[in-house]
Amino acid sequence: MKYVDVILPLSLEDTYTYRVPEEMETSVKANFRVIVPFGKKRYYTAIVKEVHERVPENLRTLKDIFALPDDMPITRPRQLSFWEWMASYYLCKSGDVYRAAVPAGLKLESETVVSRMDDAVAEVSLSSREQTVMDALRYDAALSVSALEKKTGLRHAITALNALVRKGLVTVGEELRRGVTPKMERFVRLAPEYAHEEATLSALSRLQRAKQQEKLLLTFLERVQPFPASPDGGIAGKELLRAADVTSAALNALLKRGILTAYEKIVDRPTSTGGMLRPLHPLTSAQQRACEEIRSVFAEKSVCLLHGVPSCGKTEIYLHLAMETLRQGRQVLYLLPEIAVTTQITTRLADVLGERLLLYHSGLSDRERVDVWNRLLQNREPVLTLGLRSSLFLPFEHLGLVIIDEEHEPSYKQQDPAPRYHARNAALMLASMHGAKTLLGSATPSLESFLNAHTGKYGLVTLTERYCAGAPPRIHVVDVKELKRRKQMKNPLFSPFLIEKIGDALAQGEQVILFRNRRGFAPVMECSACGSAIRCVHCDVSLTYHKRASRLACHYCGYTMPMPLRCPSCSADAMRLAGFGTEQVEEETAALFPDVKIARLDFDTARTQKAFGRILSDFEQGKTRILIGTQMASKGLDFDRVSVAGVLNADSLMNAPDFRAHERAFQLMMQVGGRAGRREKQGVVVIQTSQPEHPLLQMAQRCDYEGMVRLQLDERRIFRYPPYYRIITLVFRSADEQTLAQFSTTYADALRKRFGGRVYGPFPPPVSRIHALFLRQIVLKLERTLSPVAVRVALDNIQKKMRFMPDAQQVRIHYDVDN
Repeated sequence: MKYVDVILPLSLEDTYTYRVPEEMETSVKANFRVIVPFGKKRYYTAIVKEVHERVPENLRTLKDIFALPDDMPITRPRQLSFWEWMASYYLCKSGDVYRAAVPAGLKLESETVVSRMDDAVAEVSLSSREQTVMDALRYDAALSVSALEKKTGLRHAITALNALVRKGLVTVGEELRRGVTPKMERFVRLAPEYAHEEATLSALSRLQRAKQQEKLLLTFLERVQPFPASPDGGIAGKELLRAADVTSAALNALLKRGILTAYEKIVDRPTSTGGMLRPLHPLTSAQQRACEEIRSVFAEKSVCLLHGVPSCGKTEIYLHLAMETLRQGRQVLYLLPEIAVTTQITTRLADVLGERLLLYHSGLSDRERVDVWNRLLQNREPVLTLGLRSSLFLPFEHLGLVIIDEEHEPSYKQQDPAPRYHARNAALMLASMHGAKTLLGSATPSLESFLNAHTGKYGLVTLTERYCAGAPPRIHVVDVKELKRRKQMKNPLFSPFLIEKIGDALAQGEQVILFRNRRGFAPVMECSACGSAIRCVHCDVSLTYHKRASRLACHYCGYTMPMPLRCPSCSADAMRLAGFGTEQVEEETAALFPDVKIARLDFDTARTQKAFGRILSDFEQGKTRILIGTQMASKGLDFDRVSVAGVLNADSLMNAPDFRAHERAFQLMMQVGGRAGRREKQGVVVIQTSQPEHPLLQMAQRCDYEGMVRLQLDERRIFRYPPYYRIITLVFRSADEQTLAQFSTTYADALRKRFGGRVYGPFPPPVSRIHALFLRQIVLKLERTLSPVAVRVALDNIQKKMRFMPDAQQVRIHYDVDN
């Protein structure tokens, strides 16, 4: 008897063992998908980790595999090793990694289905909700709960369903949902008896009077070149008909004669743009030197940091190195921090790579993501995969190079749900497992990468010459506090100097980017009488006013409410707005420049990739003259005609409650500045602030990256922060604040017995309540010399003991590593 240990797509601690039915024993192998029952009624798609004959202890309660949906593996062995490492390092479950890694279309799962009983009693008294459900089931034999709620408009229909089950009017069962089915296409090939040249020539002689059939067979022989015959040699029927320019009747006739045979084949759906391929642009002398230095580093080390100033042409260097890797028959993974950045770069890469470019990110449909997965799984062709952090989980086989662009970006860190991994650090491990090289690129590298490069762990290549030898932008720091004191700040958002520079740029036919890292119209609505702000009912945050929707919204949980006419606390008619977001910036800009087309780029206007692409395309073509945006507008975008960039409130960046606030503020200001003057003409950057003498702003004005790094590293060493220490945050959540406080304090005491002074907390985070759950945090600051495996074992042991504490079931716990 054979057994399998499987990984389920659930947040579970260990693998689970199932019995292999006799008829499947020769088919089931490691890395295959299997459908298994779990619990009383549910079915899930599991991944087979191991097939063995060891008799489990719980043999009596062991369940059988329900089905084997594939005849080939769905993952590669190295993938599962990568999953194990990620679960261990980021202190989560293997099921969490599986759930994040595999596209939903490859995870079959059962769902609850409701059926109307044939002999339902019509006279039974029903509530209005119950009657609505019964009416919906009148013409449908069965509906899933989700479909039923969609059809009826009912929310939380389960209460009504339970009542109907008790009354004997409906039944509830489980049914497997279909995942994404592969796209099949008809292919044709020579019949075995015609797989020799003499037999094929004989067939052609018999077709002399059937000109279309003859033409079709000749086209087939030209396209496929079947001698010597290949068992898989064939061509898509549609492609053959198009090439021969004949009707389908000719193909059907050849199939009927038995000269050609038809078969179904899984085909990839298009995942990149085709078209004419252009050769690579030649590198400048500075870029060529950098490229050669990177090759020299890779001869000795596996990781290289390319520290290049904005507009130095890092992307072109990436592309040259990627093409070299592809020519060696190996694959390339090109990581970007956000979906926003993929829009521009996709076109550049597709022009060179064509069908060798694969895209993988959440903006694609589930079917498209499954196609990319299957293409990498079934083919070993050298391709470049362009994607976001989730592309780390793809089934690579011959990975040769990993490129991590804008490696400093915080977007590489997954926040929720688990696994809460950092894509840059995980990519380094993935590349190491494949024996691949890793190239990190940034104009303002993270402190971790900078320190690793300057201590010799990574190689370092610097590129200080901008493309086309353009001068770096002039950076001006404007004191808005002083302007307001002198009553010279006539516009509430724009200094006279910034207005002047915007006007000059527009008069010369140039473009402007304005940066404000806060969406909505105003982040706070408060009462001037009592001073209270309107807050979210579920979260410990103020509601943001969105003028276009005329509603207040929570950016954490999505709760919205209409604008109140009076203060909810004191009923005074004294509500006022405080602060400003991109929506207000757009309104003020339109008032200053009424004849200029303005666009806003934030989460509200660019929720889809299509909307994002349209905004960028209009700006790139010059239809839009001023672009107002959040971080979306600051990352890796390349526009020829932008000459002015404005940071409207630098103080909000520097004052964030985060030990990385100054590092990230500097990086953002440099990134925004890098959008201006990217060709021959020098650009202008205006940074508005209330503290112009702040050392960070002085460094930003001088573009003194190394000065910022030295200052921050000194502080990090003193206060035991990364890159010198490893941070692990334990996050506790509960609906009961008192229970949470007591439990987290007891937990911290248990941690101190093992880790001593490395434990800080518990304390509430800056936002101490989200989704109606209170939060507490405990922070561990651990020396880099401590073994991650030993730390995990110690944390697991403490967590197991704490499970037996009173009220432990009321508190949820998760770990956030390297946050």
